[in-house]
Amino acid sequence: MIDFDSMSTEQQNKKSLELDSMSPLDALTLMNEEDQKVALAVKSVIPQIEKAVAATVKAFENGGRLIYIGAGTSGRLGVLDAAECPPTFGVNPEMVVGLIAGGRRAFTEAVEGAEDSLTMGTEDLKAIHLTAKDVVVGIAASGRTPYVVEALKYARSIGCATAGISCNAGSPVGATAEIPIEVTVGPEVLTGSTRLKAGTAQKMVLNMISTVSMVGIGKVYQNLMVDVQQTNLKLESRAVRIVMNATDADVNTASDTLKKAGGHVKTAITMILLNCDLETAKDKLDVAKGHIRKALAK
Repeated sequence: MIDFDSMSTEQQNKKSLELDSMSPLDALTLMNEEDQKVALAVKSVIPQIEKAVAATVKAFENGGRLIYIGAGTSGRLGVLDAAECPPTFGVNPEMVVGLIAGGRRAFTEAVEGAEDSLTMGTEDLKAIHLTAKDVVVGIAASGRTPYVVEALKYARSIGCATAGISCNAGSPVGATAEIPIEVTVGPEVLTGSTRLKAGTAQKMVLNMISTVSMVGIGKVYQNLMVDVQQTNLKLESRAVRIVMNATDADVNTASDTLKKAGGHVKTAITMILLNCDLETAKDKLDVAKGHIRKALAK
């Protein structure tokens, strides 16, 4: 029997005891009020998130990957964040990986018993050839999911840096991970429905880890996505706008330079700011390991 009494995410929220008789306006207002607590809860664990970012940047710089692993909503959030990294930051899809208990099918439907498996998490990590260069982030709102706990144990056993995102203090996930990130958001408006505040908190933490880690390896200049992939008309237009914003160039100059750079935003920006040719810009960026600011300073 699971000890729900020890989990704040499983307690009844006293403010929503009359949820079934509330007007839609009152229910929505209450949900919004509860959601406002999430950002403050995340703020309280920023030092732990910073450690996870440092571990991730180190992994990336050494040729390692960021691996998210979770079950249910938590797993889906990890898969979602991983899927957004290639178009946003121009990275290889293998650089940020999302694993969910039960595999791809579990993204859209429940796979019974998958999250309770004591072996599946380890098997999934072995299947992607986990190495000590990688960092593994376990995600579990309850903080007790066996699939995640056992995966973290295996990751630590082979020398991976590990972080655990949960929404209950003193959780098994937090105790197992090298870096515990325990965002205690309290009882949900709908008792036990951790896709609500807990899910929002986890999404916020994942956003922070992936985004700031990508900043750390030069995927951002100023606050611009300088490695964005131009996979549709909107993103093609955004690329031109990014070059314009970064250099104060007019639209024709930005477009022409972007074409000369083979559509590579970062290179086009460097060409304009240094008033140099394509090869020089590439060389500068190579020496600076992709950081535009460092390329400009050399």
